Amino acid sequence: MVAAVIMVVFPFAMIFAALSDVFTMTIGNRISAVLIGSFLLVAPFIGLSWAEFGMHFAAFGLVLAVTFALFATGTMGGGDAKLLASTALWMGFGAALLDYLLLATVAGGVFTLFLVFFRKSTLAIYAGEVPILRRMIDEKDIPYGVALAIGGLLAFPDSPAMMWVFDRMAA
Repeated sequence: MVAAVIMVVFPFAMIFAALSDVFTMTIGNRISAVLIGSFLLVAPFIGLSWAEFGMHFAAFGLVLAVTFALFATGTMGGGDAKLLASTALWMGFGAALLDYLLLATVAGGVFTLFLVFFRKSTLAIYAGEVPILRRMIDEKDIPYGVALAIGGLLAFPDSPAMMWVFDRMAA
C-alpha cells in the first residue's frame, strides 16, 4: 500500500502541477500540501532514521528560503517556489535533489527557448486560433511548473522513497 502511494501521489501531483500551470498560470497550494502531507504519511514506513527525516526537512527549508527570496525579488512565482520546496522534501539532501535541480533547470531553459521562438514564429499566428495556445502566445510569463514537473519526474526514481519501492519490488 505504501509503495502504491509513493508511485501514484508524487507523479500525479507533478503532472497536475504542470497542467495547472499551463492552463491557469498558477500552481495551487493544495498541490504542495498534498506532496508534503503524503511525504509525512509514507516517511515512517520507508526506513528513514530521525536524522535522515530531519535532513529531508532541512532540504525543504533551504529550498523554500532560497525560492522565497527569488519570489520576493519577482524572479519566481509563488506556486513555483512552493512546488520546488515540497519536491525537495521528497528528494532530501543528496544526489536526487541535485539531479532534480539540474534537470528542472535544463528543462526550464529548453522550454523557455521553445516558447520564445514559438511566440515569435509565424506558426503562432495559426496556433492562436486554439484558445489554450492563444493564451500561451499572449502570456509573457513562462509556466515554469512544466520544467519543475519534468525535473521532478526524471529525478524521482533516485529519491529515497522510490529506492525503497525498488528494494521491495526486488525482494
